[in-house]
Formats: sequence, C-alpha cells, structure tokens
Amino acid sequence: MSTAAPADRGTGHHRPAPSAPPIRSRNRYGRSARGFILPALLIVALLLYAPFLWSSYLSLTDFDGLGSPRFVGLAKFAAMFQDPSFLIALRNTFFWVAGTLVLPVGLGLVIALLAHGLTGSFWLRLPFLIPYAISGIAVGVVWTFILQSGGALDSALAAFGLGGWSQRWLLDAPLNTFVMIAASTWQGAGVNALLFGIGLQSIPREPIEAARLDGASGWRMFRHVTWPMLTPLTTVVVGLAIVGSLKQFDVIWAMTKGGPGTSSETLALSMYKETFVNSDYGLGAAIALFLTVITVAASVLYLRRQLSGDKGA
Repeated sequence: MSTAAPADRGTGHHRPAPSAPPIRSRNRYGRSARGFILPALLIVALLLYAPFLWSSYLSLTDFDGLGSPRFVGLAKFAAMFQDPSFLIALRNTFFWVAGTLVLPVGLGLVIALLAHGLTGSFWLRLPFLIPYAISGIAVGVVWTFILQSGGALDSALAAFGLGGWSQRWLLDAPLNTFVMIAASTWQGAGVNALLFGIGLQSIPREPIEAARLDGASGWRMFRHVTWPMLTPLTTVVVGLAIVGSLKQFDVIWAMTKGGPGTSSETLALSMYKETFVNSDYGLGAAIALFLTVITVAASVLYLRRQLSGDKGA
C-alpha cells in the first residue's frame, strides 16, 4: 500500500503530509502548561483539600479549640448517631431537600411556562427575581416579622376574621421547618424561573410546530416535547437545588437559630453549633464529614442517573 501524499488538483504537485512537532518542542510546551496550572492547583489544595483533611483528622479527636487534639478514634461518630438531636437534624435536612425540589424548582418551572411567549415576559419574571438579590439573613428577618407570634400574618388573619387560623408558625415542629422552606422559596423561585425561561427560549421551533400539526397541545405538548428538551437544564437546576438545600444555613439561623431547642436544626446548623457554640470541634467535624459524604453521594447519584438516561435516549 502506497503512503505517498495526495497530489494537488490541477497541478500534479505532491503536498507534503503535516508532520508532528518535534518531541523536544512538545516537552517544552508541556512544561510551560504545567507551570501555568501549578499556581491554581496550589490554591485549590490550600483552600479546599487541606481544610478537608484537617477536618477529617479533627473528627477522630476530642478537641475544644485549646491545647492539642486528643485522638479518640470513631467515638465522635458513635456519639453523633446516638444523639437524638442529630436524628432531628437529619429529618429536617431531608424535609429541606424534598421541599426545595417541590417548591422553588416546581414554582420556578410554573412561572417560566406561564411567562414563556408573552410580550415582556422578562418584566413578568422580574418581581420573582428581585428577592434573589437579597441576602439569606435579610430574607430571614423579613419572614420572622411576618411569621412570629402576633406578627404580620396573624394580624392579617385577625383583620379578615380568620384569627382561628393563627398558628405557632416558628415554635411548633415540623411546622417551623415548613414555613422556613416557604420563606426560602420566596427567595429562590425567581432564579429558577429565569433559568427555565432561558431553557424554553433555546428550544427550536421545528419540533414544537411539528407536534402542533400532529394535534399536540397543553399537557401532551409539555409531557412529550417540552419537558424532554428541558432535561439538560433541569439537571443543572435540580443538582444546584439539592446541594443548596443540604447546606441551608442563613435563613434558618436568622429565623429560629435551630430552635426552639433543636426542633428546626439541620445538619449544617448542628455542625456550626457544635463547633463554634459548644466548642466540640471533634463532633462538629464529624457532622461536617457526614454532611460532605451525603452531599457528594446525592450529587453523584443524581448526575449519573441523569447522564446515563441521556446516553440511553
């Protein structure tokens, strides 16, 4: 078999085959590339991996922030699982994950669908987007004013003759967790509506028009055409919602500080209180490590399931 280079059309001249760069040049380029990457790797190692390794070590020690940590093996993990407050925090964290998927993500999708295709749809979504610019602490302060005993909501119910509907919104569990999820929904639904709106605008018109010609509309159009084409964006939105709900802290801290008692604590709040309030760094690090494991596991399982579904489609 001939290995000669093909001839140029009309000239009969042979064009030399492109040659690979010399090995010495490639090695020099590789060293330069590694030199540029090295500072970023050092920063990541210093800010992420080193604290993670130090927290993992602290989870195996008894340490109050003074003196030297005393190695106790898995004793802090055993104490963590035997603590009834930890089980309450685990339950409330599950409520936050489920509630965040149903309310902020679901409501954001509904807002995006209702506004899609309307003239000035951005301005229709804007009022829902403004709360996202407010800090979580400020959101907590606003909703504490509304939901506290004798607050704005109770006063409004009394004004309409519905005083019997008043509840101990922030005092009874798990009602206090549910109303805080509602407060977080007020903040997070707008950005989800914005992301879903971008996804709807990126869907090509041809499949939509073809489905309409076939008689599809309403729920059938959404179920069989719109929703499958939104799947890549939905993967991102749901993934971010899961991670954000597992780390939820600021709204809870501003509204109840995990109380009354530990009735509205989540794992993130338990980690903070054990470490910086009770000065039990070992137990706080054990909770942090457990929270990291379930966050990574939930993210990997969800993304793997979604990506395998995309490949099979």
